[in-house]
Amino acid sequence: MRYRKLDENGDYVFGRQQADFWRDVPEAPAQAVWTRLQMQYGEWFLDTTDGTPWKTRVLGKYTGSTRDPVIRARILGTEGVTEVVSYFSDLDRNTRKFFGQAEIDTIYGRTTVQGPI
Repeated sequence: MRYRKLDENGDYVFGRQQADFWRDVPEAPAQAVWTRLQMQYGEWFLDTTDGTPWKTRVLGKYTGSTRDPVIRARILGTEGVTEVVSYFSDLDRNTRKFFGQAEIDTIYGRTTVQGPI
């Protein structure tokens, strides 16, 4: 699996040729997971049925029972991911922040995906 790296701002990295890509390492599917989670449902014009339904099934008022299954399904549906080993999430309604962390097995090894969303 070859996946272009992102910088700390979430922009594509350019200018270093092959060093700009993850290639057959756990970080490639991990970045793919992060990218898939960031994409809002209906955002991609070529497939408006793809994306994470943040507003309706993750962050809404009555989403306690759907939040984690939706995120886990998005993770497992990512190319290269074989298993979610462990998963943790925290929604702070006062600050309106959602934090997620998942340890995943990939076809290249185990890695962790985490961060505020």
